[in-house]
Amino acid sequence: MIVTSTASILRSSFFRNLSPAPPSWLCAIPIAHKSASQRPSASLRNLATTTARLPLSDVRIIAVEQFGAGPFGTTHLCDIGAEVIKVEDPNNGGDVARYVPSPAKVAEDNIYFECFNRNKKSISLDLSKPAGKKVFEDLVKVSDAVYSNLRGDVPKKIGITYEQLKHVNPKIVCVSLSAFGMSGPRLKNPGYDPVLQGLCGWMDVTGDPDGPPTKSGLSLVDYAGGVIAALSLVSGVHAARRDGAGMDCDVSLYDTAMNFLGYPATFNLSTGGKYRPERSYHSAHPTLIPFQACPTSDGWITIACAKEKFWQRLCGVFGKPEWTTDPKFKDFAARHQNRTLVVNAIEAVTQTKTSAEWLELLEDAGVPCGPVNSVHDALRDAHLPSRDLLVEYDHPTLGTVRHIGSPVKVGNMHRVHQRGPMRNEHGDELMRGLLGYDSAAIQELRSDGAFGKSADDSGRLEAAM
Repeated sequence: MIVTSTASILRSSFFRNLSPAPPSWLCAIPIAHKSASQRPSASLRNLATTTARLPLSDVRIIAVEQFGAGPFGTTHLCDIGAEVIKVEDPNNGGDVARYVPSPAKVAEDNIYFECFNRNKKSISLDLSKPAGKKVFEDLVKVSDAVYSNLRGDVPKKIGITYEQLKHVNPKIVCVSLSAFGMSGPRLKNPGYDPVLQGLCGWMDVTGDPDGPPTKSGLSLVDYAGGVIAALSLVSGVHAARRDGAGMDCDVSLYDTAMNFLGYPATFNLSTGGKYRPERSYHSAHPTLIPFQACPTSDGWITIACAKEKFWQRLCGVFGKPEWTTDPKFKDFAARHQNRTLVVNAIEAVTQTKTSAEWLELLEDAGVPCGPVNSVHDALRDAHLPSRDLLVEYDHPTLGTVRHIGSPVKVGNMHRVHQRGPMRNEHGDELMRGLLGYDSAAIQELRSDGAFGKSADDSGRLEAAM
């Protein structure tokens, strides 16, 4: 189903009071392929009303993906033009994200699934059967990458590593996003976002000092892992086209979470373990003050003075010019050494006005600041419509679905979005239009178990024949 993009959302009542006049453009972008022999039928392409192409419109990805982390990564690739074909196991109902409880769910149609799968295609294949593997390898022949998010030992078990597929396509890039990678003592361990946030030290540095270990309110390890996997895939495809040979890309949530420890890890490792990060009250930075949430008379705001010039401006807004020369307040080092004194003094001031009053004064003075919004309020911020982030489309059972689109910006790219696929929705089109199978070949593959035993899957194929 072809759907609307930001322009139509700006015309809707949802943002009528916030948005500027909608942009004049509203167009679909084609998914182009590498050669005429590999080009799918018109029904498989996003029809164009412009000669421009999205950055990854010549990239095709076979995705053995499920749940959140893996699909999150390929959603970004889809949004900038890649053709992503989900391979779903017909024996267990396909992607488990179809069944996760959510505010809008009708049978397998699920708004949670939509969050991670817009613009994608779906085919049901039983990779444990030779017939299913044959279809998979035929897809590999005309694709740039195989992408999976499975346990670290599973890609080799099911035959989707580079060593196992290079005879089919020497340039294929095989990206594995797993919890712990394809090597090491935790190779066979399953793992999800909260497991990694705890294991990798994130929960130890999150929350107030006297509170329990705290996970981020968002699945940041999953999301970050998906983005890193997507970056690895794009890098691998570039190298394969340049050098003529594909490779494995072994990406893990563990590696990602450890890397995201950033400077606390460097401080600890470079001091022989003498530096131990500690939690700070009100989500404060470990050394910069103020760089935290501050209470007001009716809520909270954030203030972030990452440069001394911002501190001097803050002192002016507060009516405390003497703080700029006070030995306990005047610079980064002094404020860090006298953290409790300084923070208490700042909070005594911020509690004298409302959040709105302080934000107006601070913004006018050029002090980095912001409100502490609820998710509901953040989604209605006046800045959001101006950033071309909003995606909206109609779903046959879920009604209108609205998303935040990918923040990846590459030139002047605009596309029309499609809903997430029904399970095996594109099976017949892909086999006929992309792989060139005829009805007899499809029937033989079905008899040999390529598509599993799901009546739903086989029924969709039969109806399309």
